[in-house]
Amino acid sequence: MILEEIPSPPLGEFARITRFFKPLAAGFPGARGLRDDAAVFGVPEGRELVVTTDAMVAGVHFFPDDSPGDIAAKLMRSNLSDLAAMGAEPLAYTLVTALPRGLDESWLGGFAAGLGEDQRQFGIALAGGDSVSTTGPITLSVTAFGLVPSGRALPRWGGRPGDRVFVTGTIGDAALGLEIAYGRLDIPDGETRAHLLRRLRRPDPRTTVGPRLIGLASGAMDVSDGLVADLGHLCEESGCAALLRTGAVPLSDAARGAIDGDPVRLALAITGGDDYELLFTAPPSARDALAALAADSGVAITEIGELNPGPPGEVTVLDAAGAALPLARRGWDHF
Repeated sequence: MILEEIPSPPLGEFARITRFFKPLAAGFPGARGLRDDAAVFGVPEGRELVVTTDAMVAGVHFFPDDSPGDIAAKLMRSNLSDLAAMGAEPLAYTLVTALPRGLDESWLGGFAAGLGEDQRQFGIALAGGDSVSTTGPITLSVTAFGLVPSGRALPRWGGRPGDRVFVTGTIGDAALGLEIAYGRLDIPDGETRAHLLRRLRRPDPRTTVGPRLIGLASGAMDVSDGLVADLGHLCEESGCAALLRTGAVPLSDAARGAIDGDPVRLALAITGGDDYELLFTAPPSARDALAALAADSGVAITEIGELNPGPPGEVTVLDAAGAALPLARRGWDHF
């Protein structure tokens, strides 16, 4: 007689929470062990709470067959980047998952493991959230909380004509990585491919730099919709125009090799988005302090342009030779 193994029944909502998400809340007393309907925590004296929310939808923000660990990392890090752009240090987050009923529990295990890895790396903990089923694509949302000295959160609107424009890290890796993922860009070199795809799937939020820009930066945001588009957003809020020199835009060796002098690929790199680098303005007098910050943090900070009087939001883009660079689009827009 052959005994057939009887499959275990799928975990219900509360069993899923207990197995996969309660461990992520264990290090944060305000989460109350995820046993209540809400978290409870105070804000230290002299600090303010910074709150940001980002959502991701399968087929829009990530490929449905991406690894759950990569999906968790991108979800977490896009929110951490928003905190960094405000000068805030990470504190806690809440999570909403809308998942198909038949989703394999191994996916949940990989997703929770990815969140746990980033919690340890960036010093943040789960405080609560919600879990629902959906007949549509996987939809995920994080609301992240950070702390900033009272009255010192970095605004988008603080830039003034004469300020210089700076960016952290490198630009364009994720946009080129997306082209690889779609099969529209053939990169034979394995190391180059791996670097560009990693930067697409696991961006590097500049949490060690953002809080230290307080007192140096006049205006700040992160690059999510594309460098040109986001510089336009910053200028619009600051009531001025900007000049962007593409010859100064920092590119990784992988991006430079992939672009290979192609102006179309260069345009893609500066408009494609998903960089999650910090874009900020500062007076020329801050250059030395910013150079010291870059050396101390190990994160490159590069001057790429300047703010000028002009129509709010207008960005003039120059190529390496100083000529105007025509762009078919300026960045990503959901609608």
